[in-house]
Amino acid sequence: MAEPVMLKVEGASKRFGGLQALDSVGLSVAKGQIYGLIGPNGAGKTTFFNVTTGLYVPDAGRFELQGRAYEPRAVHEVARAGIARTFQNIRLFGEMTALENVMVGRHLRTHTGLMGAVLRLPQAKREEREIAERARALLDYVGIGRFADYRARTLSYGDQRRLEIARALATDPVLLALDEPAAGMNATEKQQLRILIERIRQDGRTILLIEHDVKLVMGLCDRVTVLDYGRELAVGAPAEIQSDARVIEAYLGTAATH
Repeated sequence: MAEPVMLKVEGASKRFGGLQALDSVGLSVAKGQIYGLIGPNGAGKTTFFNVTTGLYVPDAGRFELQGRAYEPRAVHEVARAGIARTFQNIRLFGEMTALENVMVGRHLRTHTGLMGAVLRLPQAKREEREIAERARALLDYVGIGRFADYRARTLSYGDQRRLEIARALATDPVLLALDEPAAGMNATEKQQLRILIERIRQDGRTILLIEHDVKLVMGLCDRVTVLDYGRELAVGAPAEIQSDARVIEAYLGTAATH
């Protein structure tokens, strides 16, 4: 029996002045899948991520999460709907500790509100302890628990990437959108990242992945969409994508044979 659709996008479009960055792109991600989005620089991958997660308001398109329509008009609204993302350029609070960064993400799911926190009401104090405990557990989960009290800017590049993932997971997303998570990583860090992404999927989350490392994408993803000049070029399983002549010509080149 096929898994239900987690994320469905139809006709997503976005223009910047005279540039049609995204031209009626769609995809369907089944629950529990790791779904890859690849293409040359300027193909529209990040624009697609940005309109799907509320960073950009789309010019057109229909968006559904778990069978319910949502309007991606603000990042916090999309996060509340159940989509969390990381960014190609790391966006951490550098002077805050790793623990505090994850706690920021977790606060999206708090209930006591600002007044309760200001007045230090018992419920607020209890909730803050629970947030800290959950944040520490997530740091352990991504493999950087020992750095909980380190300032984020002092962590290695690979560990900062892991911290971003922990912060995204703190929102309890049903879908995790990862934008170039392996960028700047060495071979060992990429292998560790692959293990982490597979573990996240095994623990019941759905993952949408933009990544330039073709080998990583083909080894991780269940399905892949290839974009080129803001349009869908090909969709299929990794083996189909690797053997598609249009994709090879536009993007993969010799990478398709490895």
